[in-house]
Amino acid sequence: MSEDQNPCHPQTGHMDAAALSAAQAAEELAWLAAQLNAANTAYHRDDAPDISDAAYDALKKRNLALEAAFPDLKRADSPSEKVGGALAEGFGKVQHARAMLSLGNAFDDDEVADFDSRIRRYLGMEADQPLIYTAEPKIDGLSLSLRYEDGVLVQAATRGDGAVGENVAANARTIDDIPHQIRDAPAVLEVRGEVYMSHADFAALNTRQTETGGKTFANPRNAAAGSLRQLDATITRSRPLRFFAYAWGELSSPLAETQSGAIARLAGFGFVTNPLTQTCAGPSEMIAHYRAIEAQRATLGYDIDGVVYKVDDLDLQRRLGFRSTTPRWAIAHKFPAELAWTTLEAIDIQVGRTGALSPVARLKPVTVGGVVVSNATLHNEDYIAGRGGDGQPIREGRDIRVGDWVQIYRAGDVIPKIKDVDLARRPGDAEPYVFPDTCPECGSDAIREDGDAVRRCTGGIICPAQAVEKLKHFVSRAAFDIDGLGAKQVEQFYRDGWIAAPADIFTLRDRYGAGMQQLKNREGWGEKSANNLFDAIDDKRKIPLNKLIFALGIRHVGESGASLLAHHYGSWASFELAMKEATIGDSNIWDDLTGIDGVGDVLATSVITTMQQEAERASIDALVAQLDVQDVVAAASDSPVAGKTVVFTGTLEKMSRAEAKARAESLGAKVSGSVSAKTDLLIAGPGAGSKATKAASLGVETIDEDAWLALIGDA
Repeated sequence: MSEDQNPCHPQTGHMDAAALSAAQAAEELAWLAAQLNAANTAYHRDDAPDISDAAYDALKKRNLALEAAFPDLKRADSPSEKVGGALAEGFGKVQHARAMLSLGNAFDDDEVADFDSRIRRYLGMEADQPLIYTAEPKIDGLSLSLRYEDGVLVQAATRGDGAVGENVAANARTIDDIPHQIRDAPAVLEVRGEVYMSHADFAALNTRQTETGGKTFANPRNAAAGSLRQLDATITRSRPLRFFAYAWGELSSPLAETQSGAIARLAGFGFVTNPLTQTCAGPSEMIAHYRAIEAQRATLGYDIDGVVYKVDDLDLQRRLGFRSTTPRWAIAHKFPAELAWTTLEAIDIQVGRTGALSPVARLKPVTVGGVVVSNATLHNEDYIAGRGGDGQPIREGRDIRVGDWVQIYRAGDVIPKIKDVDLARRPGDAEPYVFPDTCPECGSDAIREDGDAVRRCTGGIICPAQAVEKLKHFVSRAAFDIDGLGAKQVEQFYRDGWIAAPADIFTLRDRYGAGMQQLKNREGWGEKSANNLFDAIDDKRKIPLNKLIFALGIRHVGESGASLLAHHYGSWASFELAMKEATIGDSNIWDDLTGIDGVGDVLATSVITTMQQEAERASIDALVAQLDVQDVVAAASDSPVAGKTVVFTGTLEKMSRAEAKARAESLGAKVSGSVSAKTDLLIAGPGAGSKATKAASLGVETIDEDAWLALIGDA
């Protein structure tokens, strides 16, 4: 995501998650997925992030809050299920023996205490039982995994997407802090840590780059990442890179029994470990050490953006295990964001794929927390006028006007946004902002429905902003992902009248592959590139059902929703027939559709409405006529509970409820919190009440905890 784009969802980003409707939450989750995917690419692949870590963390925190408030709306492409970003071209790929995961975040003291409480609940520990943690500075650099076999460095890989990284072994060998050989180490040892650049070395590098006419870097993290990921290792050798070791991946034998002991052993092997790492007995000591590190932050000589806490006992770490992208036994306590004042130079209106009119503040550029900010969200017309979503005054009722001296706020929940206005510095000629009631793109009426904070263009497919955005969505990575046909090409082809609807993409070869006007004759194209594009388009005529449903851009239907629909109906013919014959709110088909776990009334209404609109259906029918839509084939599994819906009730005595849920999900089961006709198995411990009664009435199989453990092979 660029700072030149809207950095916070314009309608809902400032509202509490619990205050949103399902429709608003689904829209914001889709927006967050797009923003975070773009930010991941910029940060992990391109080494050119346009937002700060605080901004990124805030977007992820917002995404997690929405998913917690609306679990049924969690998307298949949820940023909470992803680590890192796409790989850059030019490097070999390395499959990590153990995934390189990210960390969950805490932004205040209460969240640190909650982290400790969650761990104790998971492990079944009392509040007064001893539990030791390590606390260490969180280095703001580039993650690196070093693999040693028989003491010899044989491989070095970046994080990549968490599962597959880039082979940078030649470059890693140029870093003085990384030993080429170590003694008395396990036969297989993967040492993990952070490549960084000191403040002094960063300043000296930028001075040299300026003197020689080379590229300068925005911050030490970018400089370190860009230097490590050079295709020419001699360039890396010329850059002053450092390395802190703080973790490990695959091991042939344990390093120690504790995190602190393992770090000490890494230091004994010759790795540089952070001297500020120490053990803490509980949240109060963890927070005290956080404050001590924070006080030294400006004098450390290298960038840190928080403190990482880890359960010290490695046996407890193993019990706690992992979520999909983060360990349960560790968390990053991030430093707070900052404030800055600047001038609001203009208010622009952007029109999104759904027709939403989004106001954006254009600012005199100002540095906030190390990032140059030139834009900020204004959310909606009420926010500009000084009213909140509930109609009550915000900022004590102060409105926002062009020319105002405004305070920019970048923090964990919403970033960046205009927090306040200094009325004492308001120009005498500043006028109240009048929000447009027509679309700036097509001139259609922009209507605000009752109960909606958003004003939307009514132009639909005649609105170029909506049409282009829908086409961009259609060719996005999670949809058709046509090689050579990205957002830039879509915009150009649309402007030139070559494509107006998705079906037009699949007739490009027929229309512009020969004759007077050919693609190969366009500027920037040639015969080879044109044929490559036509072939890439043809390759995507065979498309999985879930990708097609997602690509249609139906409001409220993300990757997760599309997958749910595809797996339920199995084929395009079944899906299409059901949507054609459905009646919103009143039919067996409606009941069947809304009975899909994860599909609510809002999503169901949106799908039916889209599939029954004449213009939309004509466009969809024309598209499907060009495609070979693949039916869903259920994946086979040897697990006895794979694909089954299970419910736990009562008291579990052999493991905590959290451990039981995690184990069931790891075996392919879906864990539900309530019993229904779709429940396959109820595991009932002592004290089982209404759920057991309901299961009996529905004929749901019920077993005790011992039988459950025997079933899954854990007895």
